[in-house]
Amino acid sequence: MPNTASPTSKINVSFEFFPPKSDKMEESLWAAVTRLAPLSPSFVSVTYGAGGSTRERTHHTVKRLIEETDLAPAAHLTCVDATTAEVDEVIRQYRDTGVRHFVALRGDSQAGVGGRYEPHPGGYRNGAELVEGLKRIDDFEISVSAYPEKHPESPDFATDIDLLKRKVDNGATRAITQFFFDNDLFERYVERVRRAGIYIPIVPGIVPIHDFVKIARFSAATGATIPAWLAQRFEGLEEDAQTRSHVAAAVCAEQVLDLVQRGLSDFHFYTMNRADLVYSICHILGLRGGPVAGASAHPAVASA
Repeated sequence: MPNTASPTSKINVSFEFFPPKSDKMEESLWAAVTRLAPLSPSFVSVTYGAGGSTRERTHHTVKRLIEETDLAPAAHLTCVDATTAEVDEVIRQYRDTGVRHFVALRGDSQAGVGGRYEPHPGGYRNGAELVEGLKRIDDFEISVSAYPEKHPESPDFATDIDLLKRKVDNGATRAITQFFFDNDLFERYVERVRRAGIYIPIVPGIVPIHDFVKIARFSAATGATIPAWLAQRFEGLEEDAQTRSHVAAAVCAEQVLDLVQRGLSDFHFYTMNRADLVYSICHILGLRGGPVAGASAHPAVASA
C-alpha cells in the first residue's frame, strides 16, 4: 500500500504539450493550459513534429505562452531535415521571442517513430551536437532525452549512456526520460548513469494512460516495457471509458508516489493536451492550485 501522506512539498511537475493542427485542437490545447497552469509547473514544453513538420505551429504556441501566460515555456528543437544554419536561425528566433530553455532532441525520421534516421547533409547529426550548437549561441537551459530501457536504435546501454555523457559535457542541464512503467528499471538506469559520471537531474517522464491499446502499441515501437500487472489492470475496460480513467489515475499516482518514496522530486508529464486526467493525478499527489490568472486572455478557452 503506498504512503498516501501528502507529498506536495517534495514534488515539482512540468508538462508537455503538442502544437495544435486545427482550431478545435487549439481550443483543446488552451483549455489544457488553463486547467493545469494553477499547479505552478516548473516549466511547460511544446513538441516538434517528425521532420520539423510542426515548426511554425510550435513557435506560435511557445510565443503565445510567453505573451499570454506566466508559464515558463521550453521549446523542443530537433536536428531533422535542416542544416546547422537553419537550426541556428530557429534558435535565434526563439531567443528573440524570450525563450531561455530548450528541449534538444535528435528527432525521429520523416517516417515517424521506428523509421530509419538519416542525418541531414550539413546538419547537426545528433542531440550532443545540437546541445553544443545551442551553447555556442547563448547560455540556455537545455533539457535532453534519456532512455531507461535504452534508445531502440542503440546497440547497448554503454553506447546510449556515452551519448548522454556527450550531451552533458556539451552543456545539457537536465535529462527527461522516455516514459516507463517499471520503477525498478528507472532506478537501475539512474545507477548506470551515475556510475558513468553523469550528475545532472534525471527527470522521470510520466505518461497517463488515456488509451491502453494505443500506449501498448507506442511502447512496442519505442522499446518501453508493459508489465503484465499493468495490462491486467486495464483488462476488459475497452468500452468503459469512465472506469478506465479512474484506473489510469490510480496507476499513475501509485507510480509517482513510489518514485517519491525512492527520493525523486521532479516529474515531467506527457499530457497529450488532455488536462483532466493529469489534473486528477496531481490532485492525488497533493498538488493544489488556485484560480487561473488571466484566463480571459485566452478567448479560445472561454468558448471551449
